[in-house]
Amino acid sequence: MWLAPHLAILKSATLIFSQKRVGRLISRRVEALADDKTVAMVIINPGNPCGNVCTYQHLKMVAETARKLGILVIADEVYGHLAFGSKPFVPMGVFGSTVPVLTLGSLSKRWIVPGWRFGWIVTIDPNDILHKSGIVKRLQSYLEICADPATFTQGAIVQILEKTTEDFFSKIINVLGETADICYNGIDEIPCITCPYKPEGAMSIMVKLNFSLLLDINDDMEFCMKLANEESVIVLPGMAVGLKNWLRITFAVEPSSLRDGLERIKSFCLRHANKQ
Repeated sequence: MWLAPHLAILKSATLIFSQKRVGRLISRRVEALADDKTVAMVIINPGNPCGNVCTYQHLKMVAETARKLGILVIADEVYGHLAFGSKPFVPMGVFGSTVPVLTLGSLSKRWIVPGWRFGWIVTIDPNDILHKSGIVKRLQSYLEICADPATFTQGAIVQILEKTTEDFFSKIINVLGETADICYNGIDEIPCITCPYKPEGAMSIMVKLNFSLLLDINDDMEFCMKLANEESVIVLPGMAVGLKNWLRITFAVEPSSLRDGLERIKSFCLRHANKQ
């Protein structure tokens, strides 16, 4: 799970990073951190930037923990349905009868139109708690002062939603599954980079740098800058998402381009290898 660190600091939020640490361990930690100022839990599923996909049981525990604490759940499902591993995508909204859920969705990821800033907020609240507490009214008031999406996006949205076939989504998921495998296996061949978790959803992967195997690179930012200058390959330094000395690599590209990019990263690492 990931929430932009600078936004968390501004809002006095507490981040809990997890790739494999799920279930009761996370539940107990959330309960220990909660206080009288805690109003919500945020869960990103499928996860960005790790590509994790939450199971039904994990999400059920999130809902039960939130109910116990008397708070709502904000589900970031911008990458919703983009799951290609062994775990199916489960919307947080199926637990709406357990706890009020605010689900965030977006056009740009599932429909592959990056840059189209068009999204939505859905309330799943059969017990009407969000209306009675005034949260829905506050959301509506906030949205009224926000800039509207571009007019051409508004004009196209109806046809996009109505005419996109399931074949389109199936093709996207198949391609992402293929490129995730290429990325994970390619990284395994690069000595100074390790990946602790094979992505099962979304479009990116987090990998850790081993600087003991590199001669003249001291942190993730320097690695990314030199890689861009020498190999024309762009990856995101982990410090941008609160994980110093990690890298975020996207695999939402054509397989041939991804293989080429991974070969360039491998050549770069071998060129800067500590040969002692």
